[in-house]
Amino acid sequence: MVAPAQTQQAQQTQQAQQTQKAQQTEQAPLPPTEQVKHPQNPSPENNAFELQGHRGCRGLMPENSIPGFLHALELGVRVLELDVCISADGQVVVSHEPWISDEICTAGTAGTRPQSPAAAAGSTQNDDPQQGKALHFGLLDYAAISRYDCGSLPHPRFPEQQQRAAVKPLLREVLRQTETWARERGQTIAYNIELKSRPQWDGVEQPGPERALPLLLALMEESDANARWHLQSFDYRVLRLARKLAPSLPLVQLVEENPSMALEIKRLGFEPAVYSPWYKLVTPELVKKAHKRGIRVIPWTVNEPEDMQRLIEMGVDGLITDYPNRALALPNMH
Repeated sequence: MVAPAQTQQAQQTQQAQQTQKAQQTEQAPLPPTEQVKHPQNPSPENNAFELQGHRGCRGLMPENSIPGFLHALELGVRVLELDVCISADGQVVVSHEPWISDEICTAGTAGTRPQSPAAAAGSTQNDDPQQGKALHFGLLDYAAISRYDCGSLPHPRFPEQQQRAAVKPLLREVLRQTETWARERGQTIAYNIELKSRPQWDGVEQPGPERALPLLLALMEESDANARWHLQSFDYRVLRLARKLAPSLPLVQLVEENPSMALEIKRLGFEPAVYSPWYKLVTPELVKKAHKRGIRVIPWTVNEPEDMQRLIEMGVDGLITDYPNRALALPNMH
């Protein structure tokens, strides 16, 4: 999950306009969406506060990596937040973006930055102006993806992150190692999995929800963790399809900009088990309205202790953070 790419002034103007529009909506009851009985919350302790390690613990270890997930568990995290994409050969790969990012990845042991296929062939024309996006998963099978080291480079935005070699892992291998860790220690853990999807990616970077979601569901059905996971998405097509294919699966509605929960739920068309907005959109009123409808509120991505404390006092049901160590140090987390 990435915070809105807007300047502060533009963001304030947009949010002021949205807030003014939303105030009239929020004064009325939420729209008459189809009501469903939400499945049991799959957190380790039902209805317990959920501290989720964002991409494992991105502020401390390489993101979406097995070392990062295991480190988060050692810290005390019991809900792992992660992202998955589909490779060209239909493998479910743990990765935030469906391409090899030259911000965090290098090509094997040589330590060189990723090159697009055209550049590797000697072309001076750029396949794609976006960083690393020419090396998208629609072109790469998992054997090719796994050749890249996405943990040894210093992260430009997370100076506390430890550098260590890490490939983008298969989801089944993440589950094997994290479930083994939990079983050996008598612990129960859960997963909040985002299937990365955007309409403009369909048929290019990713196969689209109709092909991608069944692959994820099939893998999870074979896993010991099948009763302990949420599916989250910004792409409402994914959530609507999941509700048809897996009616008992708890669904998480990710929201990036709109301050009106009423409008977002209306767009989705049904009530999610969890409403997960960008943390700056959360207000005491939003939390109260959600709880009145039986919807849990778990905002992303909260990294500063003062923001964590403020949201906890509002009554949120959990936090998603790159720094679970900071959250666990808060006095009211114990």
